[in-house]
Amino acid sequence: MSGGSWRSYYDEVEVTDAKKLDIDHMVPLAEAWDSGAYAWTPERRETYANDLVADRSSVAVTAKTNRSKGDKDLAAWMPPAESATCTYPVSWTGTKLRWGLAAAEAERKALLDRAEPYADSVVQHETAS
Repeated sequence: MSGGSWRSYYDEVEVTDAKKLDIDHMVPLAEAWDSGAYAWTPERRETYANDLVADRSSVAVTAKTNRSKGDKDLAAWMPPAESATCTYPVSWTGTKLRWGLAAAEAERKALLDRAEPYADSVVQHETAS
């Protein structure tokens, strides 16, 4: 195989040069720390950072959108693509549930506000071991 393309669902950009991609932690490492990962063992933090079991834990996105997200939580940042308005909060919530991470009040409020139009969505997750 010699070539291919990736679609960054944060901004709906098709990328053919892997150098223009970042692997984004759905819930950034600093946000995970603030949400409870500070109490984890170093081994559990490493497992979180390298989680390849859950598809939504880390995603390939354009470097530009990953940099704009930084360490922001769901209350402070959403992907610019309209198509991500349901997928992103569901993936965010699934990741938080998978790892037993807490949500700050502003984050909970933003999640409820953003989820209202998608009340029929179900967040499925497998608890991390």
